Amino acid sequence: MHPFPFCCVSPVIIEETEIMPVCPQTSCLLPAVNDEESRSNDASNNPIRPGTFPPPPPPPPPPLPNCSKLNNIVVGGGVAGILQKWVNYGKGWRSRWFVLHDGVLSYYKIHGPHKISVSRETEKGIRVIGEDSLKLIRKPKNQGVEANRRRRPLGEVHLKTEKFDLETKVVDESQHRSKQASSSKFRNGKYSEGSVTDSDDDNERQDGPEEESDEDDSTYFDTREFLSSNSLRRTDSGHRRSSVDSDDGLALVNSRNGVDVDMQMVGFNYPYVQRRKSLPEPKEKEKGVSLWSMIKDNIGKDLTKVCLPVYFNEPLSSLQKCFEDLEYSYLLDRAYEWGKRGNSLMRILNVAAFAMSGYASTDGRNCKPFNPLLGETYEADYPDKGVRFISEKVSHHPMIVACHCEGRGWKFWGDSNLKSKFWGRSIQLDPVGVLTLEFDDGEVFQWSKVTTSIYNLILGKLYCDHYGTMRIQGNQEYSCKLKFKEQSIIDRNPHQVQGLVQNRTGNTVSTLFGKWDESLFYINSDVASKSKGDDPSSEPVLLWERSKPPKDPTRYNLTRFAINLNELTPGLKEKLPPTDSRLRPDQRHLENGEYDLANAEKLRLEQRQRQARKLQERGWQPQWFHKEKGNDTYQYIGGYWETREQSKWDSCPDIFGQINSEIVLD
Repeated sequence: MHPFPFCCVSPVIIEETEIMPVCPQTSCLLPAVNDEESRSNDASNNPIRPGTFPPPPPPPPPPLPNCSKLNNIVVGGGVAGILQKWVNYGKGWRSRWFVLHDGVLSYYKIHGPHKISVSRETEKGIRVIGEDSLKLIRKPKNQGVEANRRRRPLGEVHLKTEKFDLETKVVDESQHRSKQASSSKFRNGKYSEGSVTDSDDDNERQDGPEEESDEDDSTYFDTREFLSSNSLRRTDSGHRRSSVDSDDGLALVNSRNGVDVDMQMVGFNYPYVQRRKSLPEPKEKEKGVSLWSMIKDNIGKDLTKVCLPVYFNEPLSSLQKCFEDLEYSYLLDRAYEWGKRGNSLMRILNVAAFAMSGYASTDGRNCKPFNPLLGETYEADYPDKGVRFISEKVSHHPMIVACHCEGRGWKFWGDSNLKSKFWGRSIQLDPVGVLTLEFDDGEVFQWSKVTTSIYNLILGKLYCDHYGTMRIQGNQEYSCKLKFKEQSIIDRNPHQVQGLVQNRTGNTVSTLFGKWDESLFYINSDVASKSKGDDPSSEPVLLWERSKPPKDPTRYNLTRFAINLNELTPGLKEKLPPTDSRLRPDQRHLENGEYDLANAEKLRLEQRQRQARKLQERGWQPQWFHKEKGNDTYQYIGGYWETREQSKWDSCPDIFGQINSEIVLD
């Protein structure tokens, strides 16, 4: 049976404890005596005479042989009692008899045909905890049957003392670092709003062992074991302006010992552009909608003709979500610079960090983006990031979105299609498509995204998770494999990612680990084959860290970067084509908090969108992308930015206007 860790046992309030004493001469179990009864019996048999003092209490009995101390209490061979253990989602928590002895945690059933037989005799010399546990061992047993019952545990967990010591050390060092930071702020007389403090939940998660299993031990390790404050090569060196990383336009740039400071400035030395820091104030009060009531009211209807209210949408389209993957494009700038310096290993490490960083913005994003219309586009000209981006919906059935981005020394393109599976309470989304990154020196990397699942669609708190293996294939010296660990119901440390960088011969040269919603580190060694202490130079180095959230993320939980994606800056509207997502009326009304208008426009546009399949059958072609024969990926054909400079959008249809009467559907 799969061993279950001690940290997953439900908390138990110890109201009563009892030690099963053993006679030193006969090794027989002695009955426990109540202290008050003992004192009353002594008083009746040996009355105290006037003028005398009561005899001193007898000295405590010496510790039993082979005993140990638990919470300063002398105990016998271990600790036992009834605790709650998680079985599975169907059975939930069940009572089990746990025995902790010599570093081995065993557990047994207490009900059914395979239950354990416990009594004062079987638990001799063991400290029994809990009132229910004491009632069980005092319960009369059928000696004829119970005596022959074998004590075979359902499972055993061999506790690792080294792991406890390591995690205790990490917690102590984190607390020490927190105290130092607090004293430093007090001395300076300032308090920074950007400072990070651990919550009670975070501190609680750092205590105790993590879940262990035979399957996961060979693949994943606890990232907290490597994130000691003394082991991270990271010092705060200065500040650099960035328009999307902070409210005041200041972004912290971190440099590490042994890493060129000039390299840390790559990706941040662009002109500063002032952008908005929040969405407009809603003009109406939003009304909540139940998804279950929507499904119940439309049972037996054609769901393709059912218009969901904008309550389930966020004020962004899927085209804009594609650009959100480039929030941390400075990683590609650094990868390009590392390659120019001849360091191919650092290049692929930064590419791997970029490939993972696109998932950070999905944490807590419970609303779906708008489905773009056929031919809808989105452009992003961000001089403060050094990138120009264009995306277009190139197919309606199947729904495919293509994108192309140009940066300093690199190009990034790809298309995205999702295959969905509905499992009742969750939906599984499997991406189809290849993303390509090409540097100006000819090095190319390709990868595909991992599976995404959205849980608790009907009841409970909605959340998403990403899991699977992402393989980043390079055409030169190195390739990388990132494994996203699937989150379980009882996972105390979710969102873990571990990766390996291998050379052409298949040897592991670097290890990556972190969490897709927090940060990513690397070590220039194979952690799986040797311990971290074998090589003093192999210390975790921070590759990427998620930007801090905005002050007002709204109910959509948008990042600082996402808040800017639908902004119409002064003079921009006149330069955009009529197909740009910023001009979509239902999305704009939702952003402004005009919910009734947003619902009306969404219904109108979805009725217009039903023409899209007929348009494709009549030979409709994308405006800016093309798929050649024998190639499964849409390629950018160019010409968009040249047309934008001339403001010649005659070839772009008004897809957000009224329905074209020339198109008649069957």
